[in-house]
Amino acid sequence: MWKEYYHAPGMYDFDYSLRRLSMDPLIRTNMKERYVDVPVRLENDRAVVRVKAEGDIEKPVFSVMSDHNEEQDVIFEHIRNIFQWDKDLNDIHQFFQQTELSMLFHQYQGTPIVRDFNLYDSLMKVIIHQQLNMKFAYTLSTRFVQTFGEEEDGSWFYPTPEKVASLEYDYLRNLQFSQRKAEYVIDTSRLIVDGELDLQKLSKLPNDEVLKTLGKIRGIGPWTVQNWLLFALGRDDLFPAADIGIQNALKKWWQLDEKPSKKDIEKKSMEWSPFRSYAALTLWRSIEG
Repeated sequence: MWKEYYHAPGMYDFDYSLRRLSMDPLIRTNMKERYVDVPVRLENDRAVVRVKAEGDIEKPVFSVMSDHNEEQDVIFEHIRNIFQWDKDLNDIHQFFQQTELSMLFHQYQGTPIVRDFNLYDSLMKVIIHQQLNMKFAYTLSTRFVQTFGEEEDGSWFYPTPEKVASLEYDYLRNLQFSQRKAEYVIDTSRLIVDGELDLQKLSKLPNDEVLKTLGKIRGIGPWTVQNWLLFALGRDDLFPAADIGIQNALKKWWQLDEKPSKKDIEKKSMEWSPFRSYAALTLWRSIEG
């Protein structure tokens, strides 16, 4: 067992992140003890890593621990990138104090963007979740992982691209996937296995290049790509104007009788660049239960 500590540079609401993570039945969280167990897929192995809050929003400190005693530096760097601890959220807070969202950011201080744990897993999740209500979306992704993935120390690892590429469509149809969704999941995995889609290389490209590349793949539209950019890559400046939650949050914030149009939202959101992703996340947070 090894354990390291990290002091984040600015405010950080880890408890809120835990609440968001706990929405996914596949992720093991403990709100009382303030930790999450992160499944980490290494080059030739895998590890389960516990990330625990040791401080508060104003003075955030985290412990990172695991029984996996090899590749500690690789694991710690991976965890640091997932939770984006190097991002000073105080700077983002100050930026939004000069905008019409100032009170919203004052109310929900230190809201971080926590990345999904793995690029491939994230893409599979957003493909599965597209055009579904949240409850059934998580039901479907949970069935997918618990049927074809593997459990270790109470944490679930998504199946590998190789495993999914080898499946027949009917295997997913038996889990209540539509025929098209089964094809999107399996066919995209086959592109990755065949070397036609390299998610690691893609993750280094600008947003518009990622949108262009992923957008060519059957079954992957703008909503899916934007979600992958935001939650897999943790990009700072995305604003999904077509998202129903964003529209409802702005309807409430602007005190409108009807949801604002996508065009009006896109125009207004330019004032929140280069941190539009944080505006989106904070707006979503403002209408959560």
